[in-house]
Amino acid sequence: MTFLKHFVPALLAASLLGAAPALADEQYFPMQSFRVGPYAAPGSGFFGGFIDYLNLINARDGGVNGVKLTYSEGETEYEVEKGVEVYQRLKSNPGVAAWNPLSVGIAYAMIDGITQDKVPLLTIDHGRTDTTDGRVFPYVFPLLMNPYSESSGIINYIGQKEGGLDKLRDKKIVVLYHGSPYGKETIPIYELLAQKYGFKLV
Repeated sequence: MTFLKHFVPALLAASLLGAAPALADEQYFPMQSFRVGPYAAPGSGFFGGFIDYLNLINARDGGVNGVKLTYSEGETEYEVEKGVEVYQRLKSNPGVAAWNPLSVGIAYAMIDGITQDKVPLLTIDHGRTDTTDGRVFPYVFPLLMNPYSESSGIINYIGQKEGGLDKLRDKKIVVLYHGSPYGKETIPIYELLAQKYGFKLV
């Protein structure tokens, strides 16, 4: 609950800052949710919380500066093909604020489309590392971390537990990764860190 209490308002603010022009009286949030399937536990909590927050803002404050926050939801089951189908189906709604599939694979598949549509795509703790460069990806907004910073954080944490990064020399670190393009994206940074700190990478 604490996470949703602080994070959802920040996400809403980020969405509205990068949003396409709203209709006179509403701003639309399309939701590629995953309330069923293997990732249902986090998906139902996040998207349920986001919907509750939109409803709260509308009921308590009359929206944001008089602009009502609307939404519709499409179930993806965290599958890329279903996520793209929901994107194609919901993008025709006017006044789309931002997309937030909360899925690396779906986000990857949407980048060309949202760039053409000129509508923001939020990637929270995931997404392509190179989208950090807004000059190249002007409509992708990576929030918090990306695969490179996460990998670096993991090695820094292990080094701290061992008594310093210099203690990693000759240690063996095994990386279990998702067998997809985004899963393999972490490998080059682990290889670079292995060279820097002298640990053996498996």
